[in-house]
Amino acid sequence: MKNQEIAKIFYEIAYFLEMEGVQFKPFAYQKAGLTLESLERDVEEIYKKEGLEGLKKIPGVGESIALKIEEYLKTARIRYYEDYRKKYPINLEELMHIEGLGPKRLKILYDKLKIKNLEDLEKSAKAGKISPLPGFGEKTEKNILEAIEFAKRSKGRFLLGEILPRVKEVYEKLKSLKEVERIDMVGSIRRMKETIGDVDFLVISKNPASIMDFFVSLPGIIKVWGKGNTKSSVRLKEGFDMDIRVLPKDSYGAALQYFTGSKEHNIGLRKIAMEKGLKLSEYGLFKSARLIAGQTEEEIYQKLGMDWIPPELREDRGELELALKKRLPNLIELKDIKGDLHIHSKFNGGANTIEEIAEQAIRLGYAYIGIADHTKFLKIEHGLDEEQIHQRNKHIERLNERYKGRIKILKGCEANILPDGSIDLDDKCLKEQDFVIAGVHSRFKMTKQEMTERIIKAMRNPHVDIISHPTGRLIQKRDEYEINLEKILEVAKETKTILEINSYPERLDLNDVNIKRAKELGVKMVINTDAHHIDQLRFIEYGVYQARRGWAEKEDIINCWPLKEMLNFLKSP
Repeated sequence: MKNQEIAKIFYEIAYFLEMEGVQFKPFAYQKAGLTLESLERDVEEIYKKEGLEGLKKIPGVGESIALKIEEYLKTARIRYYEDYRKKYPINLEELMHIEGLGPKRLKILYDKLKIKNLEDLEKSAKAGKISPLPGFGEKTEKNILEAIEFAKRSKGRFLLGEILPRVKEVYEKLKSLKEVERIDMVGSIRRMKETIGDVDFLVISKNPASIMDFFVSLPGIIKVWGKGNTKSSVRLKEGFDMDIRVLPKDSYGAALQYFTGSKEHNIGLRKIAMEKGLKLSEYGLFKSARLIAGQTEEEIYQKLGMDWIPPELREDRGELELALKKRLPNLIELKDIKGDLHIHSKFNGGANTIEEIAEQAIRLGYAYIGIADHTKFLKIEHGLDEEQIHQRNKHIERLNERYKGRIKILKGCEANILPDGSIDLDDKCLKEQDFVIAGVHSRFKMTKQEMTERIIKAMRNPHVDIISHPTGRLIQKRDEYEINLEKILEVAKETKTILEINSYPERLDLNDVNIKRAKELGVKMVINTDAHHIDQLRFIEYGVYQARRGWAEKEDIINCWPLKEMLNFLKSP
């Protein structure tokens, strides 16, 4: 699919336009990029079947943008974009994600210091050349250096939400081959880690040569690192490597377990085997020289006296001990989700009407959805004031009459936790909602004590039900806030405040470790998408993976509960 490639170009065009101070047009390209990025249909297939008119039917895509998509599909380039890249020969992929370095500042850095990439930026900041520039200063220069260090730590890894759709595409192509008896993804992508380094496939086949030929000839491969009889390695144009191994059936389960990892889990498992007088390797489980298990993972764990352990738990965080005691948690599954409580509608700048959101949710089999539009403090997101929310709620009430028996639309909002911990809507308006989400959207660099007190004050507001993206991190872009999470969890338990597992690929916040800790303390959570387009409702799967990595069960996640039970919990004092 070329959706991601074109979306990336549109984001960069928007950035170039913002650098030059162009009004309105950047938002159009950002909106088109957002739509393409989350579009389930292949834009190339749309064009083949419906031509330019089909492209214009995509939300947020008008004549001009449709022509640029057409140009890319025909020529693999967009002249308008290429012209900007010549004008500003900047590595936007590196620089646009540095926190605190927006388009206007980047233009100043290029105009004054000819900064083109991360290396240039770091040299200039360390030399003290940035602080004297207008609009910067010593604090900004220090923040830039901190952001560069953060970017370096993240280098070489890819967001699960970015990489998984592409990997699934390759997986399905390989699975469809008649020569493939079985295929599995392994490594960190099977464990559904939030970031992925590279991707590995294991295969059972009697004709490995044919599979190797097919694998190294896949579309989008820019480098073949190696091609052998039973193993090959390639790099895709997205920047990540993929390996494939063909293995014998007798040892496939042992290899599946070994290559899934994690390293720490495998060390612990081998230790258990040794204590039982056995030897475990990627080739099988052996008693002396005799193979006693190897075809399936299940028999490996069973022969060791253990329950099979779901891949998401294999991080050596206590799962081995519980598997021996047959007391592993019954992890949440995607099918358990009954609704999504964090969806933005067209009322606050989202791409879709509430009717369109409801129809998509019905197709997903949901029993309820929550419309959680931004509120007035967040002007950049077209936040709604009290009167606008009141009018939107009237609209929702009318829709609920229409959809009765099919789905329940809940009235909500994503209000802003102001720096002093107060909420940016009056109590009367908050009381009218079926639920209130509150989140921090400004002043991220408060001290640990200040930020903790800010969030706790919001949780003590009797109208606040959910805290959105509780630690504020953006994966590979921004660290978590400085907070005392243990204290926040204690107050959440006391006030029955629900903490969000935000499924948006850049957030996945809470993270797996914090989810497990919340579960241990009895704090309830909700898995939401934070969707701004109906195709982003599919992001819920990433939140479910994250919840599974945090040991979450249905009882821990309120949107796994029936509507009445969930609402009773929200409204309980």
